[in-house]
Amino acid sequence: MSADLTGVAEIRTAASPFFWNSPGFRRFRQHRLAVFGAVAIVAMTLACIFGPMLLPYSDTFIDIRQRFAPPFSGPHVLGTDPLGRDILARLLMAGRISLAVGFSAMLISMATGICIGMIAGFYEGAVGAALMRFVDAMLCFPSIFLLLAISALISPSVPSIVMLIAMTSWMEVARVVEAQIKSLRTRDYVVAAVAMGASNGRIMFRQLLPNAIAPIVVAATLNVAHAILAESYISFLGYGIQPPTPSWGNMLENAQSYLTSAPWLAILPGAAITLAVTSFNFVGDGLRDALDPRMDLP
Repeated sequence: MSADLTGVAEIRTAASPFFWNSPGFRRFRQHRLAVFGAVAIVAMTLACIFGPMLLPYSDTFIDIRQRFAPPFSGPHVLGTDPLGRDILARLLMAGRISLAVGFSAMLISMATGICIGMIAGFYEGAVGAALMRFVDAMLCFPSIFLLLAISALISPSVPSIVMLIAMTSWMEVARVVEAQIKSLRTRDYVVAAVAMGASNGRIMFRQLLPNAIAPIVVAATLNVAHAILAESYISFLGYGIQPPTPSWGNMLENAQSYLTSAPWLAILPGAAITLAVTSFNFVGDGLRDALDPRMDLP
């Protein structure tokens, strides 16, 4: 009896890609850049959530006597901006907004792309062709110009920016999911489910979607990076998150006039954007390797 239970436990361990002792998790741990990215993301998220509560200054506190204070030169660790506001406090509060926009836009775009891609891949025929031609039509528009054109017509706010980014970044997800569903719908377990009378919805969400989850997870991590960059683009150009609400993008936009006299105003939010986007890309690479056993790490 104990031998049978041990065998079942080994099977479950091998089948679970993220279990501590599973091959998938071991591959992820061996990917040093992915581990660095995961640690950096967790650290940045915790710092942005809890950091502002631990600082002596808020992001709106104005210390007029410390205007343009450089980093590590006084009570403000990372210096101050032209109004005398603490850069570290503003970076952390801006991180809350930028990361929240990234994660929220990712969830909405993933849900939209998964639904459209799954329907297109499962039904094929006229329905699938019409949906994928719509995806192709959306992909014809350069996303950055589409973002700027639509953002110029709407009132800028965090919810509107989230919806704007999500509605212009789901098309690649739909293509990935559609290709996966088309390759899986002829598998034996799907044929068996059809023979047993399972509904189309049950087959799609209980049989096909769980088996297509690996590329979806990778796409999700890359989608967060894309959303953070997109928010930075449109905020930098003045169409995104508006002051006094800070974001990394509008901090860069406000620093344009001081690149020579106070370069840290642009370097610090730029470094935060670079670290966040690079970390998510590293995690995406690590997940791709971990979820595909045919890929060997060097």
